[in-house]
Amino acid sequence: MKATGIVVEYNPFHNGHLHHAAKAKQLSGADVVVAVMSGQFLQRGEPAFADKWTRTEMALSAGVDVVIELPYAFATAQASEFARGAIELLEAAGCASFCFGSEQGNIEPFLGSLELLTAEREQYEKVIHDRVQTGISYPKALNDAYLSLTNGSARYADLTKPNNILGFHYIEAARTLNSNMAPLTIQRIGAGYHDPLEPGVAIASATGIRNAFFEGEELRELTSYLPSSSIRLLERVHAEQQGFVDWQRFYPMLRFTILREGPKALARFAEVTEGIENLIHESAKSSETFDVFINRVKSKRFTRTRIQRMLTHIFTGYTQQEAQAVKHPEYIRLLGMTHNGRRYLNERKKAIPLPVISRAADLTGNMGQLDIRASALYLQAVGADSLKKEYTTPPIYLGGSSVK
Repeated sequence: MKATGIVVEYNPFHNGHLHHAAKAKQLSGADVVVAVMSGQFLQRGEPAFADKWTRTEMALSAGVDVVIELPYAFATAQASEFARGAIELLEAAGCASFCFGSEQGNIEPFLGSLELLTAEREQYEKVIHDRVQTGISYPKALNDAYLSLTNGSARYADLTKPNNILGFHYIEAARTLNSNMAPLTIQRIGAGYHDPLEPGVAIASATGIRNAFFEGEELRELTSYLPSSSIRLLERVHAEQQGFVDWQRFYPMLRFTILREGPKALARFAEVTEGIENLIHESAKSSETFDVFINRVKSKRFTRTRIQRMLTHIFTGYTQQEAQAVKHPEYIRLLGMTHNGRRYLNERKKAIPLPVISRAADLTGNMGQLDIRASALYLQAVGADSLKKEYTTPPIYLGGSSVK
């Protein structure tokens, strides 16, 4: 059997994701779709809207065959490390290709950008360094350096777009690995990454869907944007945990942790640098809500996403020392599979170079223990029985055909 890989968060799984999975399978000619999915915390430094098992079941109900968890150390990292961890797992899972959605919609500009940055690496890094010294954010410095090389030529990918940026890093990671996986991309359609909901448009952004719910929309009013299976599963988890998850729900625990640790101790957590720990601590003292708090801390130099990743690491206790020890994914944590996915894994099991883990009890190393800790804290914040659910939830198996 032949597999294609996709890298996802499904926060939550909507019609755009349904389109991506179907087109990836069609474009690659694969028999199965393997998804590497972030767990309880996401790359933009946010707790997931719904837990990883609910999101796994959404995916398996709508066209994905195997769901693998991207370990916390990669799932909450900057884009290049996020991509590296995901691509290494897809390679280990034996995928013949990987497919990402992009604003570009054509693979050639990405390959051109990779060749350009490989050839001009020294100049590229010099411009980045010089721009950072002026006080701008690192992402802005990257963009300025890239534009200085490309001059906006259509021969190269537009790396100001969020999905293009991630797509470039997937291709870069595959090149570094000397992977034989073929890179593929499909045109992202519908709403942009942060766009609000628009009546009559079937494909909305996950951000728009989440915001609509938190602003008072009922799930049944969002049926045009999500598969019916996603609606059903979200209704279930909403009832179980009395609502969905955002930073405001986590803020009491986060604030307590910040105030207990104090500025000096905050500086030991991953990505907390340049004295920002003092502002984080001072802002937590006087901010009753998360929105007030984050608006006091973010700046041109420290973007909201960068701050949120710091806060995620403070919340989970992920230290700089732990981050420095991360090299490569150490296992494949299986979250779920369809009947087709099970057949594929059974065919490939002797060729998979990493241990395939189906029980949390088998996660014995530092990376695995971090995943358990992060998941337990997430579940504690939403009111679930943290350790029990993490240790007793088996991989989800959907033996019949997918439903939509």
